[in-house]
Amino acid sequence: MRFLVRRFRPEDFRSMWEIDQSCFPPGISYTQFELKSYIRGASAFTIVAEEQDSDETSALPPGPKAACRIIGFLVGERTLRGRGHIITIDVRDRVRRHGIGSMLLSSAEEQFRLRKCPAVRLETAADNVAALSFYKRHGYNVIRSVPRYYSNGVDALLLEKDLHSPPPPDNLLR
Repeated sequence: MRFLVRRFRPEDFRSMWEIDQSCFPPGISYTQFELKSYIRGASAFTIVAEEQDSDETSALPPGPKAACRIIGFLVGERTLRGRGHIITIDVRDRVRRHGIGSMLLSSAEEQFRLRKCPAVRLETAADNVAALSFYKRHGYNVIRSVPRYYSNGVDALLLEKDLHSPPPPDNLLR
């Protein structure tokens, strides 16, 4: 699968929100208002993974083709304390395990380094074993549990990565 990572454009929003709804259950997924608010944050950035032409997408008519091209995204911010914070990282189910999440995460970490963030933090649902495994493979460590973090009552785990430590080996993308 071929894809590129680029900056968010306003016309991407609808596809991004639909991806978020498909990735997370109610109470964890964002409303349109919440997602727009995070994207528009003063210290926020949003990056999008876009599928490059393939037989699958080139056979679609122009409308659906454009919507199907966005296969993942990440929203991050620099906090008041100077740390990076990943608000959300979402990848379409049909393209998971193709290195898209890893590329989005790596691109975000580079953005945080450029913004002089010494570390990056994120939250994930305590029962999201796949996400926890993904972040641990990328050098994130659990800092603490946050009881009833999500509006549906699910606890979160707060994870952090020191951005001054060496990057993980390249073989993670294979």
